[in-house]
Amino acid sequence: MWFFIVTISWVILYKWINPPTTYLQLTCDCPDGVKFHQEWVDEEQISLNMKLAVVASEDNNFMKHGGIDWGAVEKAKKYNETTGKKKGKYRGASTITQQTAKNVFLWPGTSKLTKWIRKGFEVYFTYLIEFFWGKERIMEVYLNVIEMGPCKFGVGAASKDYFGVQASSLTREQAALIAACLPNPVKYSVSRPGSYLKKRQGQIAKLMRLIGNDYFTRYGKDMGKVEREKEERETEKKIEEIAEDDLPTIVEEENESPSKPESSSEDEVMPEILEEEVVKESDTIQ
Repeated sequence: MWFFIVTISWVILYKWINPPTTYLQLTCDCPDGVKFHQEWVDEEQISLNMKLAVVASEDNNFMKHGGIDWGAVEKAKKYNETTGKKKGKYRGASTITQQTAKNVFLWPGTSKLTKWIRKGFEVYFTYLIEFFWGKERIMEVYLNVIEMGPCKFGVGAASKDYFGVQASSLTREQAALIAACLPNPVKYSVSRPGSYLKKRQGQIAKLMRLIGNDYFTRYGKDMGKVEREKEERETEKKIEEIAEDDLPTIVEEENESPSKPESSSEDEVMPEILEEEVVKESDTIQ
């Protein structure tokens, strides 16, 4: 009883009060010459481009699922058992909601056992914040707590340190570059992007255009069902033009750091966004 009272109260409290810190922030080991930087930015002051960029790169079905994208989980499982096993690259299926729950309320797993225990709590908190917070609050917290570079947490810190602008002024290309590094913000450098990161940035920017600036209002029911379905059919045709077979097969190592924190996208060793089998599924951006 006390467990449910405490955890539910905790979640409800954070609906209106910004999380003061997270486990990852407290345990962050900053490299020499790098200062810890975290700066909270309210939801209305975050560029739409940044929100679209993380949807395009991390969770295409953000506005559709109820916290966990079970379709993506099944696809990731099949991929990992076949193609992933052959390539040695495994795909995760964590949604933005799951990543938020993990970052705010939980801890990074170190062993297989603790990871499974944490996963159970992650599912619990994921459904709680979907129910009590709603999509806007989840997106706001997510973009303020995730690591976007070594000891650099949140879009406020990233926008100022990388581009010298406010979070509200981020362009499509800038937001796409930040989102491109999220699977491993320590290994991939926004300030010194290699060819792989630049290619990934271009892929994300293309998908952002296809998703459309009305993505959040569209699924917020501001667009009629008929109009939405028509728009989605047209977008589905266009998105098939995007392929990833021109991505470099060898990833540069010049930005790699000896310290590699857990990926922001759960269990992704080398996430390959916009894989043909994902892109060609009609529900990818519906």
